[in-house]
Amino acid sequence: MPSASDPTVTPAPTGPDPAVTPASAARPDQTVTPASAAEAEPATATGGGTAAARPATTAVRRGRIRLVLRAVALLALAAAVLSFPSLAPNPYILSAGVVVLNYAVLATSWNFVGGFTGYISLGHGALAGLGGYATALLVTRAGLPSFVALVVAALLVAALAVPIGYAALRVRGASFVIVSIALVLILLLVFQSWASLTGGSRGLVVPRPFPGLLRPEHHRVFYFLFAGLLGLALLAWWLIDRSRFGLGLKAIREDEDKAEALGTPTFAYKLVVFVVSAGFTALAGGLYALWFGDLDPVFQFSILTGSYLVLMALLGGVRHLFGPLVGALVVGIALEYFKVEFGNTPLHLVATGLLLALVVLFMPDGVLPAIGALANRLSGNAQSSIREVTAAQLRDERTAGAREPVDAAAPGGAQPTKERP
Repeated sequence: MPSASDPTVTPAPTGPDPAVTPASAARPDQTVTPASAAEAEPATATGGGTAAARPATTAVRRGRIRLVLRAVALLALAAAVLSFPSLAPNPYILSAGVVVLNYAVLATSWNFVGGFTGYISLGHGALAGLGGYATALLVTRAGLPSFVALVVAALLVAALAVPIGYAALRVRGASFVIVSIALVLILLLVFQSWASLTGGSRGLVVPRPFPGLLRPEHHRVFYFLFAGLLGLALLAWWLIDRSRFGLGLKAIREDEDKAEALGTPTFAYKLVVFVVSAGFTALAGGLYALWFGDLDPVFQFSILTGSYLVLMALLGGVRHLFGPLVGALVVGIALEYFKVEFGNTPLHLVATGLLLALVVLFMPDGVLPAIGALANRLSGNAQSSIREVTAAQLRDERTAGAREPVDAAAPGGAQPTKERP
């Protein structure tokens, strides 16, 4: 008689196992039922590509909207700048527009050093004065045409900026600020004392490049010349900002020691951008000399000029392309207004100091970054950091993996289906 221990005899089942359902007891070669596949597919899609594609699509859409808004703002700004001479009610307002554009070019030129490297220079007024005097002397002493003298003077100042930068850029922080102030004071004493060449305190008269034009037309021509120079400076800043060279300069701004440890030639980068900044500053100073027609060392080599440039750049935002331009519009217009209202009294300096204090207290990053942050906050489009986005992606991946566990005990690694009620 066969016994229960005989391997050829299979014991009769005593009853259904409550832990095993018909669906889970399916053979390994059986396929998943359509119902179970339909149940599993939405879960996979929800945790996989669809949820990941929605943020990417939204980000692309927002990027396109921002690009369009920036293009519209740029066109509106260009139209406003170019139409100002036609809208100016009198020659004085037009001349004030020339002064403001001059400030905008100087502040943008300063931002090559201050915005990229973080070095605060109060001596850029001296570079502008050198450009103005070099242009005037090349016209009056060497007999060069006005605009040829302007270009040659900018090249000479850029060449002179090499030894100046080689000495000044070896120090940082407050020491660099002191060196830049010393440069202004030294050049002021030299140009005041060398009266036989520079005219000294009597000043130096610069011949007008367009002697046949009336004063209003003279202002109009130089307004467009300053606008063109501003566009050239903005284009150069934009190209550097998106280059490998600009990336190295930003690394210097964030942490110069780490940038140098990682192999960035920090001193060479600083010297190159200082020379570029000096060239544009000299162009602005020389063009101002041709427009104004009279140079005075006390005015040309003034520490206040460098202070105004720093204030303009900080007010608009040193890390933004149009930050110095916005700051020049605010500060330049305010300076002209206070000078008209209060004359030669120092009240305009008090107002400038109060403006700087307000900027530091309430908008430390500048006007444009503050407006951008406010717009993102109101629209609810605050961008997450890289760490937050990465954590969200990891959480989605873990959720998707938990929805499809692999039953290691199942033959052949078959995945169990969901139990239907």
